[in-house]
Amino acid sequence: MNPTIDGIQIPDSQLARDITELVRDTASPLLFHHSSRVYYFGALAGLQRGLKFDRELLYCGCMFHDMGLTHQHSSDCCRFEVDGANAARDFLKSRGISQQDIDLVWTAIALHTTPGIPEYMDPVIALVTAGVEMDVLGLTYGQYSDAQQEAVVAAHPRGPQFKEEIIQAFYDGIRRKPQTTFGNVKADVIADKEPAFRPGNFCSVIRNSRWPG
Repeated sequence: MNPTIDGIQIPDSQLARDITELVRDTASPLLFHHSSRVYYFGALAGLQRGLKFDRELLYCGCMFHDMGLTHQHSSDCCRFEVDGANAARDFLKSRGISQQDIDLVWTAIALHTTPGIPEYMDPVIALVTAGVEMDVLGLTYGQYSDAQQEAVVAAHPRGPQFKEEIIQAFYDGIRRKPQTTFGNVKADVIADKEPAFRPGNFCSVIRNSRWPG
């Protein structure tokens, strides 16, 4: 049973049910519950911001956003974000979804680890990233009530070792293709010119977030 949390519920449609079944059967419980929480937090952020968004497309983007970390959908050469976006594209295409909507979901997944850009784009794109930034990094922890956080975690548990487990899941999904981790070139330029520069560390942000686990 999918709870309703302050007006947010997993869409009651065949498409959403098919998404749930596929992701549950493909991803680990860790990634399935993480992706489900990303949907709730992303959709709640949308309500907080007064945004209008397609909940089915948001659900698809959230649920597929880490599918590129799974063995079934991991390529040898692409970033895991692109692998997940391609998996969502193929799924939606097989369901007769319009190319415009497919492109929207593809972009939302492909950009979900690229901060500073999604927030200026379509709400579906912005809210996939918002959900990820909350559940993984805890960046907007204070913007959700205790009741909201507790309800989301009750529906989709976040274990006491989640932080280390999600870091390990990232590592397992990308370690065989390190060439895909080339990141923000601006940080490289500053580091080249300013030896004292220390870039932000993704794993440290996770470990130091206010979220437990």
